[in-house]
Amino acid sequence: MRRSQQRAEWAAVRWARLRIAVITAAIITVLITLVGLVADAVMAHAQNEQVWRELRYAASHGDPARPPVCAWLFAPGEQPLANAPQGFPLHRDLERVRRGEEAVERTLHRDGTTYRVRTQVREDGTVVQAVFDMRFQLADRTHLWFALGVAELVGLIAAIVTGTVLGRLSVAPLAEALARQRRFVADASHELRTPITRVYTRAQVLSRQAAAQDLPAAHQDGLTRLIGSVGRLGEVLDDMLLSASLTAGPARTAEHRPVDLAQLARSVAAEEAERAGDAGLTVTVDGPEPAVFVAGVETALRRAVGELLSNAVRHSPAGGVIEVTVMDRGAMVELTITDSGPGFRQAEAERLFERFHRSGDGSRYGLGLALLREVVRGHGGTVTAEGRPGLGARFAIRLPRCAAPPTTALGLPVRAGQA
Repeated sequence: MRRSQQRAEWAAVRWARLRIAVITAAIITVLITLVGLVADAVMAHAQNEQVWRELRYAASHGDPARPPVCAWLFAPGEQPLANAPQGFPLHRDLERVRRGEEAVERTLHRDGTTYRVRTQVREDGTVVQAVFDMRFQLADRTHLWFALGVAELVGLIAAIVTGTVLGRLSVAPLAEALARQRRFVADASHELRTPITRVYTRAQVLSRQAAAQDLPAAHQDGLTRLIGSVGRLGEVLDDMLLSASLTAGPARTAEHRPVDLAQLARSVAAEEAERAGDAGLTVTVDGPEPAVFVAGVETALRRAVGELLSNAVRHSPAGGVIEVTVMDRGAMVELTITDSGPGFRQAEAERLFERFHRSGDGSRYGLGLALLREVVRGHGGTVTAEGRPGLGARFAIRLPRCAAPPTTALGLPVRAGQA
């Protein structure tokens, strides 16, 4: 289990590093894109203003025989230059201006470039059409985006390096600290459980002896309170062990196997039978035929169902009934545990899954239900709680159904709890 937990922790570290790299790369991409858009917009605006300014000056004062660079002037009686682009002048615009209209400006896209065209009447009455080829301006914009693309590539490489470095400098030590903390909790809980169990047992023996010897009531009450305090300390240790053992369960996806949920529930109920009998409770288990299976880590699911059943036993009064039911819900398998305990307000249902929550009547739920929900979610399922004060509670676990496992040599499916 420890090796599986370490693999899960390192997988989480690698995932954190990848997320840092992806987020850094996304930020760099967005910034470079924004810079590129702003630079392109500023450059395009400046180029357009300059081109129109030069074009208007050329149309008003330029010599058709010696026009500006990348520009051509078309006027009556003037022979177009040999390098003039095809399709010019635009005779329609010339006719419009001759009819007395104002200057006409337009933009044309042809032959893989963009032309700015202005047609106007000069002061001497001559109608002139000026044409400007913007291919060099467009090439400048292309060069700009190429440079930004190179910068983006360099930025992505820097993001990968940054993610790796930050992951090693920050994420890995944090993961190691959490792993050490988890190991400490598990080891400390395990080492403390045996002496606390001995103290609990010894206190019970002393309490019985005190009652048999008819010692003063104050002594007997003190022993009773001692038993309760040690019992509560044992519950805290059980919760800590649950935290250490169940946390690794959902991450071990490679260990997921088909589990007969009804058979697992019967096995857990058998383990709780003695405690339920001492409390005067009746536990029933009902499952479908044929059996239905869910994919998961059997030990984690066993602890989760065991926590739910233990919770029902702890909160049910003597003479109560606890019903465990497994039902086939199509693509899901549902396990419900219904008790006859004090119940709770439905408004508190979600808070029951908070760590160390206490209900309105002072009942303690510890870490168990909180960790149970983490395990169920890790298996792709959900857990819900329903209840009403004085009318008991109903907890339901829903897990995705999976195909039955291969049969054994005897033709029987492999089920939870079987060797």
